[in-house]
Amino acid sequence: METLLEVRDLRKSFTVAPGFGGGPHRELKAVDGVSFALRKGETLGLVGESGCGKSTTGKLILRLLEADGGQILFQGQDILQLSPRRMRPLRRQMQMVFQDPYSSLNPRMRVGEIVGEPLKIHGLARGEAIREEVLRLLKTVGLTEAHYDRYPHEFSGGQRQRVGIARALALKPSLIVADEPVSALDLSIQAQVVNLLQDIQEDFGLTYLFIAHDLSVIEHISDRVAVMYLGRIVELSEATELYKAPRHPYTEALLNAVPVPDPNLPRVAEPLKGEVPSPINPPTGCHFHPRCPYAREICQRVDPPLEDKGGEHFAACHFSKEVGRFRRF
Repeated sequence: METLLEVRDLRKSFTVAPGFGGGPHRELKAVDGVSFALRKGETLGLVGESGCGKSTTGKLILRLLEADGGQILFQGQDILQLSPRRMRPLRRQMQMVFQDPYSSLNPRMRVGEIVGEPLKIHGLARGEAIREEVLRLLKTVGLTEAHYDRYPHEFSGGQRQRVGIARALALKPSLIVADEPVSALDLSIQAQVVNLLQDIQEDFGLTYLFIAHDLSVIEHISDRVAVMYLGRIVELSEATELYKAPRHPYTEALLNAVPVPDPNLPRVAEPLKGEVPSPINPPTGCHFHPRCPYAREICQRVDPPLEDKGGEHFAACHFSKEVGRFRRF
C-alpha cells in the first residue's frame, strides 16, 4: 500500500520558565524522536495518557507548530524544508479536526461563512458557487440548509463538530488529523461522529491520523495503533494484534483500564503504580521502568529501541515476550 505520510525522528521541546522561587530555565521534551508511516486510505490511531505528546505530534505534522528536528515526508516531500509560500498549496491536502468544537469555530461567523472560508482563501469558488458547495458539505455531514445562517452557539456539541468536519472537507484533503474529535461529546454523540468519520473516509478517500485517549474508540476506528508515552512511541501494530496480544507493559496497563460491563470477569491485581514522570526530568533508561511490573536492572540503564518483535509488531521493551502476564482477560 502506498505511503502518504512518513515521520522520521520528529522532535519538539519547550522551554519552561522558573517558578516563583527562581532557578534556571528547563527543557520539556514534548515529542522525543517519534517515527511512523501512514499508508494511503488507512486510519492510524495515536493513543496515550494526557500530556504524552499526542496533540503536539499532530500539530507538528501540519506545521501548526514548528519542529526542532526530524523529517515529515508528505507524498515523498519533506515539508519541514518548505517556506510558508511553498507550503501553502500543500495545506489544501492536510486538514485538522480539533478537540473542542466550540473554541475551534469563530463565534462571530455564521456556519456558511466558516465552512466557505477555506474555499474563498484558496480561490476555489466565488459567489453563489461557494454557497452551493457549502450546502453540499453540510448535507454530507448530516446538517441541513436551515443551519447555513446560524452561529456556533446555536448548535449542540455534536452539531458543532460536524461543522468542523465540513470545514476540514471543504478543500478535498488527502490527510485529516483528528485531534480527539469526540472526547468532548456525550457517548451517544461520540458514536454518531465516529460513524460519520468512517463514512466520509470511504466516500472521499481520506487518510486519518486519529488522536485519542479512549482505547475503545481507537479500536473501533483504527487499522493500526501507535501508543505514546512521555513523547515517544512505545508500541506500534495492527489494531487487532495489539488488542489481542500487547507487547509493551504500558499498552497492557491501558487495556486493563478499559471498563468492561461484565461482573463475572476475573480480575488480577492492578500492576501499574505511581504517577506519570515529569517530561522535564524523565527517568533514565526506559522511561516506563518506575511503573513497570516487569522492570529489571537493565531497564534503569538502557533505553530499549522501538523494534519489530515479529509480524510488524513494534515495541520498545526489553522483556516484551513476558508481557501479558498481568492481562485482566
